[in-house]
Amino acid sequence: MSNETQCVTLGLSPSFGFGDRIGLATPGHVAAMQRSGSGIEPIFPQQSIREMTRTKRTADEVMSDALNGAREAGWTGRIGADADHLKTPADVDLTFAAGFTFFTIDPSDDVDQKADDYSEAELREKFETAKASAPWYDGYLGKSIKLSTGTEISLTEEACMRAAVKYGAAIQRAINLGNHIRSVHEAAGRDYEIELSVDETDQPTTLAEHYIIADQCLKAGMKLVSLAPRFPGELEKGVDYKGSLSDLETALNDHAAIAEMIGPYKLSLHSGSDKISMYPALARATKGQFHVKTAGTSYLEALRVVARHDEALFRKLIRFGRERYDVDKATYHVSATLNGVPADDGLDGTRLEQVYLERWADVPEGKGFTEPGRQILHCTFGSTLTDPELGPAIRSVLEAHPDTYTEVLADHFSRHLEALKQGL
Repeated sequence: MSNETQCVTLGLSPSFGFGDRIGLATPGHVAAMQRSGSGIEPIFPQQSIREMTRTKRTADEVMSDALNGAREAGWTGRIGADADHLKTPADVDLTFAAGFTFFTIDPSDDVDQKADDYSEAELREKFETAKASAPWYDGYLGKSIKLSTGTEISLTEEACMRAAVKYGAAIQRAINLGNHIRSVHEAAGRDYEIELSVDETDQPTTLAEHYIIADQCLKAGMKLVSLAPRFPGELEKGVDYKGSLSDLETALNDHAAIAEMIGPYKLSLHSGSDKISMYPALARATKGQFHVKTAGTSYLEALRVVARHDEALFRKLIRFGRERYDVDKATYHVSATLNGVPADDGLDGTRLEQVYLERWADVPEGKGFTEPGRQILHCTFGSTLTDPELGPAIRSVLEAHPDTYTEVLADHFSRHLEALKQGL
């Protein structure tokens, strides 16, 4: 049962990525898939290079933990494998060797995050430098694209200049990395697919930007199966979607129309953990051509097992997380503050779990999580898991209570999958 033969490409089928930062979650992920009977394809091996570094896991370990867990849980269906947030050829080579099949390119280091705020004069000045990395500029200038939704994309001078300044270098980085992915797979005679992540920006991805980015990548021969724009509203870690669902659905419809017109490729939702309220709209807008990526939520459910079987350790994890939060949250988009979440002192075990992990029953209509305490524990996962005392202690509890971990994950993710099914 080699890694290469186990994992396959999933194409345009609806798919769901189950990140696992400890290596023990796959049986619960399989149970959720079996319970929901969703018709959605799973990606069990999924981890970013950043997460591997923080948890001190290798690509081979991520792959073997997921495949062994799936086999032991009785999974017989297809499995995709996501090498997430790749930034360099070395990242590609590492994950290729481990047998990953779905490669998520992250060119965010080359995105000008301030581009949306430049005045006209500043924009023109920046464009003089950026235009060398945007040879496509003249080819889009003045074009108008009518989407099937009735929305018209006007590629005005300003829209094209902002796209060039914001994404010119990032598009070139993505194309170069896509070419490397293609070359290593063609040399080995292996199939693969690519996802492009442009969601890690402060401002939503405009329709003009989406069109230009995807069109350039496709024209360069990229095997693009999925693209993750930055959607409107707030997609914070560990909690449900914040924003207008009506405005979101309008945006999803337009982005999906672009993907269908020039692809087709799937729309991908990153930071997808616990965004239950937006799932039906995503599935509807894309007509089932979507990918959802989750990661930290499986770790949080691991801490729920700790809360139920070792309350003293859970209290220790909360205190440690509060000590680390202000440092560790730097790479995340979160709004929780330490002052906004009570410390563990004086809270009984049931209330402690509610405040820091929340239960479905405590949420109106059971749609999603809202407590900010989850963000404190989410952002500090790397420090916690690599702590010489706390990391092994969490693993010990999970290994002692595998049935609890499987059950909380099955309950947790079957709710995610059922919400997506509502839109299919």
